[in-house]
Amino acid sequence: MENQTTSYTLVLSGLSDLPSLQLPLFLVFLLVYLMTLTGNLLIVLLICTDSHLQTPMYFFLGTLACLDMGFTSVTIPRMLFDFHTQKRLISIQACITQIYFILLFAASELSLLAVMSYDRYVAICRPLHYTQIMHWKTCVLLVLGLLIFSMLYPLVHVLLLLKLTFCRLNPLQSFFCDLPQLLLVSCSDTFINVFLSLFLAILFGGGIFALTFCPYIIILNTIMKMQSKAMRSKAFSTCSSHLAAVFIFYGTLFFSYFHPNAKTNSAVDKVVSVFYTILTPLVNPLIYSLRNKIMKISLKRALQSEVGREFQLDIITVDGLLRGSPLDHLAFPATFSYWMPNILLLEYFTAAV
Repeated sequence: MENQTTSYTLVLSGLSDLPSLQLPLFLVFLLVYLMTLTGNLLIVLLICTDSHLQTPMYFFLGTLACLDMGFTSVTIPRMLFDFHTQKRLISIQACITQIYFILLFAASELSLLAVMSYDRYVAICRPLHYTQIMHWKTCVLLVLGLLIFSMLYPLVHVLLLLKLTFCRLNPLQSFFCDLPQLLLVSCSDTFINVFLSLFLAILFGGGIFALTFCPYIIILNTIMKMQSKAMRSKAFSTCSSHLAAVFIFYGTLFFSYFHPNAKTNSAVDKVVSVFYTILTPLVNPLIYSLRNKIMKISLKRALQSEVGREFQLDIITVDGLLRGSPLDHLAFPATFSYWMPNILLLEYFTAAV
């Protein structure tokens, strides 16, 4: 059959058809997007600038933050555009492109979570050999390997999608281009697409799932054998943040695609899709920062350093005013009112640390 994909556009159903909700939803998701970028970018900057965080564990955490920024940037900007225009039209080429990047970032995050599980296994079960096994070269090769795999995996689906024709006017029951939803509006035979989707999901998804959770069986067994309560508490604290991120991502992903009414309950599907495509990248920085004492100390150290730098600049400014001409003293009250709160803020962070 002749390829007619360039002749059609698709309609996204979006989160809501009510015109009165478009502006509130636009503002809400714009705020969520900015918060997601800010939180993940802050983690990346802390890891790059603080020498205490330049370890394999935080290298993987920084990689996860970059993937979260990419994942949310694939869906939210397009959603904001649809809220603004209220048209929700998308070309076949743009839809397939969005599917490629969604699959890329999803596969990358799942693979990275498996690598992070292995990192926790080595740190807890083989601590004496940790620096030898998790060498920087090994960490970089692991990340490069999972990125290459994640870039190649979606190409199988993209090449098959390019051979389909789309002639139905039914809208996609989602706010982004989702592979199962796109196959439903095709007028071509999609048997091979559905078969390969299930086969690859079971093959690669099942393998990654096993690599993610199997190390924790050994980790839990090792933790329970520890004699010191402090060591057990520290080990549990190290794993809890990663496990929380894993359960949130896997839980929403499995519920979205494998619950019994996946094809009929579109409202529930949309809500769950919001969780794993938008809210998961938002809460990951909160999970890893609020549950991690080293991250909190690093953040306080960075804030204290910034406040101290501003304080020193203000002292220099005030000193210059006091040594200047009598007319320069007229500016002193305004300067004093600016740097005095910084002194109080510096004392607060010093006491907190």
